[in-house]
Amino acid sequence: MHVASGTRLGDAHPRQEGPADLRLVPPALAAWATAALALDASPEVAVGVALVCLVLAGALWGVGRRGHRVPGDGASPAEVPGAAGGPGAEGSRAAGGPGAEGSRVAGGAGAGASGRARGDRFPPGRGRWVRATLAAVLLCAGGAAVSAGLHGADVRRGPVPGLAREYTTVTAEAEITSDPRLTRPRVRGDRVTPDAVLVHAEVRRVEGADGGATATRAPVLMIVDVDEGAGGPDGSPWLGLLPSTRVRVTGRLAPALAGGDRIAGVLRVRDGTEPTVVAAPSAAQRLAGRLRAGLRTATDGLPADARALLPGLVVGDTGRITPELDEAFKETDLAHTLAVSGSNLTIILALLLGPPGLAQRVERRGLAPRLGISLRTTALLGAGLTLGFVVVCRPDPSVLRAAACGAVVLLALATGRRRSLLPALATAVLLLVLYDPWLARSYGFLLSVLATGALLTVAPRWSAALRRRGVPPRLAEALAAAGAAQALCAPVVAVLSARVSLVAVPCNLLVEFAVAPATVLGFAALVTAPVAMPVAKALAWCASWPAGWIAGIARAGAALPGGGVDWPGGWGGALLLALATAATVLFGRRLLGRPWLCGVCGVLLVLAVVQPPPLTRVLTGWPPPGWRLAMCDVGQGDATVLAAGDGTGVVVDAGPDPALVDHCLRTLGITRVPLVVLTHFHADHVAGLPGVLRGREVGAIETTGFEEPPAQVEFVRREAAARRVPVGRAVAGERRRAGSLDWEVLWPPPRARPGPLPGGPAAPVPEPEGPNDASVTLLVRSAGLRMLLLGDLEPPGQRALARSPAAALLSGVDVLKVAHHGSAYQDPGLIRLVAPRLALISCGADNPYGHPAASTVAALRAGGAAVLRTDRDGALAVVGTGGALRVARD
Repeated sequence: MHVASGTRLGDAHPRQEGPADLRLVPPALAAWATAALALDASPEVAVGVALVCLVLAGALWGVGRRGHRVPGDGASPAEVPGAAGGPGAEGSRAAGGPGAEGSRVAGGAGAGASGRARGDRFPPGRGRWVRATLAAVLLCAGGAAVSAGLHGADVRRGPVPGLAREYTTVTAEAEITSDPRLTRPRVRGDRVTPDAVLVHAEVRRVEGADGGATATRAPVLMIVDVDEGAGGPDGSPWLGLLPSTRVRVTGRLAPALAGGDRIAGVLRVRDGTEPTVVAAPSAAQRLAGRLRAGLRTATDGLPADARALLPGLVVGDTGRITPELDEAFKETDLAHTLAVSGSNLTIILALLLGPPGLAQRVERRGLAPRLGISLRTTALLGAGLTLGFVVVCRPDPSVLRAAACGAVVLLALATGRRRSLLPALATAVLLLVLYDPWLARSYGFLLSVLATGALLTVAPRWSAALRRRGVPPRLAEALAAAGAAQALCAPVVAVLSARVSLVAVPCNLLVEFAVAPATVLGFAALVTAPVAMPVAKALAWCASWPAGWIAGIARAGAALPGGGVDWPGGWGGALLLALATAATVLFGRRLLGRPWLCGVCGVLLVLAVVQPPPLTRVLTGWPPPGWRLAMCDVGQGDATVLAAGDGTGVVVDAGPDPALVDHCLRTLGITRVPLVVLTHFHADHVAGLPGVLRGREVGAIETTGFEEPPAQVEFVRREAAARRVPVGRAVAGERRRAGSLDWEVLWPPPRARPGPLPGGPAAPVPEPEGPNDASVTLLVRSAGLRMLLLGDLEPPGQRALARSPAAALLSGVDVLKVAHHGSAYQDPGLIRLVAPRLALISCGADNPYGHPAASTVAALRAGGAAVLRTDRDGALAVVGTGGALRVARD
């Protein structure tokens, strides 16, 4: 065949290959499972498991050696008729020749008797394959057990774990092992967690309180508080540290929390001082840092989304990714494009070697063959490129998997042998798990392997099936790749997020053609930035177009009302989703033969994702027609919407989470917000402001005059300035109107001076005891309903309000938004004065504050009010007029 082909290796085409080569898959899976289980085992147990595996593998090898002997009376293969090389061998090869019958009957009667005595259950070829596979599985499991036991022991040995259990303050020398990154802001009660820098490091030397120093090698997570006076979070000197830098630091050791079993402890640095550098980073890391910094500089002038996304797409630098953009990518299952992945290396190697589809052919189309570079030189260039890729992009799980897989393929290329990519993937998994057993517990590594395996096994079959049904080849390959990756990865994603994206496949299809140009142009900007910054800026500007397209698709997909559905979390939910996916695939195979039914299902899916408001209202009853006030379910926080016309609403507070308030406004059909009222600056009322501003026309923002806490005040101003929304101050006596809605501000009065309140006699103005007592309080009128929104007023503020001139307006309101999430701190006199017909409480399920208090609920009910709460009833909408009042639940 090779001679006829005219090439040294013969003609080869991927679709002409035989069945997939799965021989390395069982050993790789065995090593993976063993490593995941053995990380918590002691070294003695790990060595014991390895010895058992070695003994069993040796026994199988011995059985295989005996099985190679030809049964008979001790005759050697040369003496047995029909044996290779012996008398009758030619006859056994020629039909009807001497020895042919013996070759068919396993060497005659003696051989049959001997074979039966040995109880051989498999045909000779299959038996040897089974024994070899079992032996390989045992050897790989034993190796993984030893490696995992040693790595697990490294975390538990030395003085660091003991000092962490005692919460000891130590001085340590540590080598940085990752790029420092800022924490994402998180709302805890009424405040946002302070900014901190997270750094993975390895403690090399530790000094206790007694002054004694001990050399060690213990991985830790360093949490460094950011000094707000030193230029804010982005100005922290810790963010400029490179991996391999050794620093000296003083901090408090604490045990690792759940999920932190890869580290021996947490080193908390609270004083915010600059790091003391003991040893500079390596030359390779300095070069990588220079390249990464050059790419950041080249992207400085780009639009916001492209400036944030391009460094992450090219080198995994996600420091500029905003929480809003990050949430959009997670909602659409495009998070793999936010950080560098194996696809980046594939794109770069494709430039050198040619398209991946030609990996099993002799013919190539990359730059190397066009430049006349030989196979072995091409392999060396590819190896150098792979090593540089890992250093610059950092050894994340997907990067390591891609690099190992690429190294195996390059080795095959250098030796002139063709290999399928599935054995290369299995080899990569095996080598990586043996090298770093902690990857066996990494969800990122699992998702990377599943996605690659889907592209190598499931996608080709689905692509062929689609082509047989008339789908164009390119479209069939793209659909099959996106669908296969989603089918295998979705159960794992459900474990992490308890949510399933319905727009993942179309969004991945729409960004696929933009990933390659953005990556190639981004890498070109990365390389040219240190030597020709103007050229790098031009390349980055070109790359900003596909990068902006990717970000736009993520935002558009996340904005769809039905873009995702909640799903049970945990591995039980993953199993349920896997079964549902299998049922969908089986049902889809039948649908492909009925185009009209496919069209109907497609239309139904589009309607479920887009959820047109008229159709949604008919099917779900939400939002109810004629709603006047809606209380969003935003967890432990406040967000209320007042209807002001078709698609228009006044928003009072924004809750703690942008995604939750954005979802609430989308389901209500709110596209225009003439005014956002932020009753006070606590995080559970203002942190969700980006979700209100997202994709909506917002007229203005009004806030209280009590500007504390300062960090949240600055946050509101920054968000408003970014979208050019004016910020004003609400003062008692102000009256405004929007459509059929009008409202009056009752509180707070002007600060910092005693004097007459608007519309009333002279009275001293009390100084608020805190932000809660300075909450903006509104009396709203709509269609004959009177609704009182108290913000988070506490008893001092409530009593002052009841004594103010506005007290005459408070009696007998229809709807009361209960103050401070229904806490126990309420003024009974104000409750009796207001005497609401309906009391609404916004609070989170199982919140740690015990909201709402039983005493508050009892007092409201004693006054004749019906009490509803978002933690049990979900989002609430008030419907009706002054004479009739009812509440709808989402």
